[in-house]
Amino acid sequence: MSGRSSLPLLGPLLGRRPLLPILLALLAAAIFLADTVTNLEIAVAVFYVVIVLIAVRYLDRRGVAMVAAACMTLTVLSFFLTRAGAVPAGVVNCAISLVAIAVTAYLALRAAAAEAQAREAQAQLAHITRVTMLGELTASIAHELNQPLAAIMLNGNAARRWLAGGNPDEAGKAAERIVRDAERASELIKRLRGLTRKAAGKAIWLDVNQLISDTLTLVETEAGRAHVALRAELAGQLPRAQADPVQIQQVILNLILNALEAVSGEEERDVTIVTSPGRSGEIVIEVRDSGCGLNGVELDHVFDAFYTTKPEGLGMGLAISRSIVESHGGRIWAQPAVPRGAAFFFSLQAGRTGSRGSDQ
Repeated sequence: MSGRSSLPLLGPLLGRRPLLPILLALLAAAIFLADTVTNLEIAVAVFYVVIVLIAVRYLDRRGVAMVAAACMTLTVLSFFLTRAGAVPAGVVNCAISLVAIAVTAYLALRAAAAEAQAREAQAQLAHITRVTMLGELTASIAHELNQPLAAIMLNGNAARRWLAGGNPDEAGKAAERIVRDAERASELIKRLRGLTRKAAGKAIWLDVNQLISDTLTLVETEAGRAHVALRAELAGQLPRAQADPVQIQQVILNLILNALEAVSGEEERDVTIVTSPGRSGEIVIEVRDSGCGLNGVELDHVFDAFYTTKPEGLGMGLAISRSIVESHGGRIWAQPAVPRGAAFFFSLQAGRTGSRGSDQ
């Protein structure tokens, strides 16, 4: 009797959560039947570890414990029901199978817990990085928020004067401008709250061009203070991408801030953000600068954790960006720009069409 695992054939079905209990039950029944009809010398029950490994991937700790306990119960029951074979050998094989199931469940749960802790630590680090970036942009954010607030004050005073002068039509127009500027301020605050939140993100159908336009409002003042020409070349009719806007905005912000720092002190200070359709239905976002380039930078390690060319850098920004992009099924890379400078690219998997392009 051979004990082949049918896991490769079940792979496409295991992702369907409603079918998972049925599939596990059928697989357990097949192993139980094979273990019962074969001799006691054949340790078919050891294949219950496959069920445990599947359960670890799709169930919580309690569910895995219940599955492991059920497999161990079936192993013992099969031993008592098996008629053929030597009993001493059956006792040894039964004990081996029970130990294998228990150890597999324990180690798999430990590995799953460690992986969950690693993801949580990475999420915490990404949150700290976002807050740090916003701290660097304090002046820019304050300026961007002050503009609609100042406009609200001016229009409010104008509306009072128009009402006092008996001109309600002009007062109504001033009130409309107040509402518009209040919505603008509200949207900015909403974006900032999204960037500072610690909760897990949610993927939506994302207009990448619009997200870049929103992100540029956060860095325009910073670029102006540094005398950097900040441009956007956004391709028209880009498909949408299914992504978490907060995380993708963090990647864009990080690359733009790096580019602004790269051109500081240069005679030509240009930073350009480009979107374009890529291969195999990708959306490619490029952040290009006119700085000193990538001389002395190891391109194979530029996205590694703690790798940095900055005297005071931690080397985590690009590593977190790579993690975010890869978790969205994309890729990130860097290469020298022409005629000078550096260009950083990342891609997202495209979905739906409908984004408009613009130049700023």
